Amino acid sequence: MKIGILCPLALFCLSLPAVADVTVASPDGRVRFVLSQNAQGHLEYTVTFNSKNIVDPSPLGIVVDGVDLAGGVRIGNVQSYKTDETYPWYGPHSTAIDKCNGAKVALTHPKTGTSYTLEIRAYDDGIAFRHLVPGEGARTPDEATVFRVPAGSLIAPQNYVSGYEGVYPWRTTTNTIEGMMDGEWTHPPFTFVLRDKSAYASITEGALVDYSGMVFQADATQALHARLGHAEPAIFGFRTRYPKDIERLTHPAVIDGPILTPWRIVMIGADLNTLFNCDIVHNVSPAPDPKLFPQGLHTDWIKPGRAVWNYLDGTDPTVEGQKEMARLASQLGFEYNVIEGFWRNWPEAQLKDLVDYSRQRGVKLILWSSRAQVQDPQKLQEWFDMCNRVGVAGVKIDFFDHEHKEVVDLYRMMAKAGAQHKLLVDFHGADKPTGLERTYPNIVGIEAVRGMEFFPPYAQHDVVLPFTRLLAGMADYTPTHFGSRLADTTWAHQVANAVILQSPLLVYAAHPVNMLANPTVDILKSIPTYWDETVVLPVSEIREVAAFARRGGDTWFLAIANGPTARNVRIDLSTFLGKGPRASYHATLVRDAAEAAAVKLEQLTLAAGDSLSVDLRSGGGFVARLKR
Repeated sequence: MKIGILCPLALFCLSLPAVADVTVASPDGRVRFVLSQNAQGHLEYTVTFNSKNIVDPSPLGIVVDGVDLAGGVRIGNVQSYKTDETYPWYGPHSTAIDKCNGAKVALTHPKTGTSYTLEIRAYDDGIAFRHLVPGEGARTPDEATVFRVPAGSLIAPQNYVSGYEGVYPWRTTTNTIEGMMDGEWTHPPFTFVLRDKSAYASITEGALVDYSGMVFQADATQALHARLGHAEPAIFGFRTRYPKDIERLTHPAVIDGPILTPWRIVMIGADLNTLFNCDIVHNVSPAPDPKLFPQGLHTDWIKPGRAVWNYLDGTDPTVEGQKEMARLASQLGFEYNVIEGFWRNWPEAQLKDLVDYSRQRGVKLILWSSRAQVQDPQKLQEWFDMCNRVGVAGVKIDFFDHEHKEVVDLYRMMAKAGAQHKLLVDFHGADKPTGLERTYPNIVGIEAVRGMEFFPPYAQHDVVLPFTRLLAGMADYTPTHFGSRLADTTWAHQVANAVILQSPLLVYAAHPVNMLANPTVDILKSIPTYWDETVVLPVSEIREVAAFARRGGDTWFLAIANGPTARNVRIDLSTFLGKGPRASYHATLVRDAAEAAAVKLEQLTLAAGDSLSVDLRSGGGFVARLKR
């Protein structure tokens, strides 16, 4: 259970003078958030890890109706608390840990007489903070918070032009924070590595509800300025699909009643393993409503699984074609078939016939729609009622394309309506995850990623994603293709992607005929969609190589995706199997072959004390399945 204890933290008192700093330290003492005031009396903060700055002294604040409430503010009482809970999770590990020291800091803005609260949390792997401004009536909030990244930090920003489906370009001049252009836009999570590689960090947000999403705009002083969704230039997809909405959504969103901001989060770790396993984004989001989800995450109708998808590897938009997809999905042991928009051409009776045919083979349907067709609550209700009538298991809703509150509100409305109809929900053309999938565990997919729908190259992009976008949560990348979209990767790389680029609804890009014919089909059939344990191996490096060991039950999968540079890596199995008794594992290995469109399979026995030497082609990969 969650424990809320009102007690003074060792590092500050419950009542402080107006000029005193407030320090909140993590349970292990290594992460610290320091709230202070600069010479002009404006609030600022610093975040440290092992006494090194992760965020240099930076302005912090909230603007309400054009007034920056952090200017000349008075710091009042500080109420401390602790959280210590665990809960089940579909992600890198099956049990999430929410353990932190927290503080609620009373603040007063003398000029307006506004009293409000800054809430701070310090975890062993990062910090989070948010504002609560009480009040009634309509008010318009905006951002006054900055994240100053330490000089020389290596960065992995995302090009904003395609929104969350952008690339992470390698800069020809400098890949440090100094290389960001004045005025440049980028999206969370923003990942960076201190110059001496003593710490990794990523900035994002959590519990985005009733508010516009946060994006970043750089300046020439190594600072990222938090901006809200209305301020960012509309992406191409939004301009083409919703031209009538462009001007309206350039205005900041109005909040009626109390203003509660999302949590601003900085994930921190000494290595990529700590960063990847960070739970803060979903920790700060509310638990599921038991009225909607009686067993929480494990409510009986919520079933993660694998899906076939007739879109990127040949398409047959007929009912008979989709019956064949269901038959092939059944041969793979997959649970779902994602049907694109061509289902709207069929009478309801034909759709029900397909549902019934598929169900007899253990396969359920998920239907696609653009959000423009169903964003009206009445139209959404009618669609979901039809889904219930014919027995559809879930929906895929596409083309959100914006982070203004008006669009953000749709996610919760649709997820809640889906829960009321016992439907799974997969959001596409979406914004980054912010933990809503904890509150609504029927959310089993969130795209917000440049996946295989986009044209290549893939190799370097695939080894950036685990340490940038996936830090926010699930990503519906639609991995694994063995044909024309292989591009600059290999078959082994494509299989590794299915292990690394995880989503509770794992939708494969390859046609099931091509998966069944591939030498790796036995591996593909056995890859889970969520994991009991994940270890990011030390050979991993952003933009270079992603090496993951992931456990589902008694079986481990070792997956390596390589970037553009060929290399050899040596993997010490004790890194994830432990150093205890030498239990034997039956191992199936998938290695790069001489040709990109081929693999070498090996069968052998391995134990915890063994190591593997892996030669990786440019864009290559490796997968090992180790079964007890």
